[in-house]
Amino acid sequence: MEFIAKINVMPKKEILDPQGKAVRLGLENLGLNSVEDVRVGRHITVQLSASDEAQAKQMVEEACQKLLANLIMESYEYELAAG
Repeated sequence: MEFIAKINVMPKKEILDPQGKAVRLGLENLGLNSVEDVRVGRHITVQLSASDEAQAKQMVEEACQKLLANLIMESYEYELAAG
């Protein structure tokens, strides 16, 4: 079966996000002064083949934990759909 995983990797709340701060300041310069916080992360789409949904989830978890996210500084979440 084919699956598509849509993965979001974000810096943990307790980690400083200089890129998010730069974006917030840029928005402020555009007159959007009500923006209180911005966090910048990554969105990754992965197409994969697996025998079933459980195996696909296991593959996505392994990819996130071993390569796509730095678990010390980042958290991740994903949606998995049949492709």
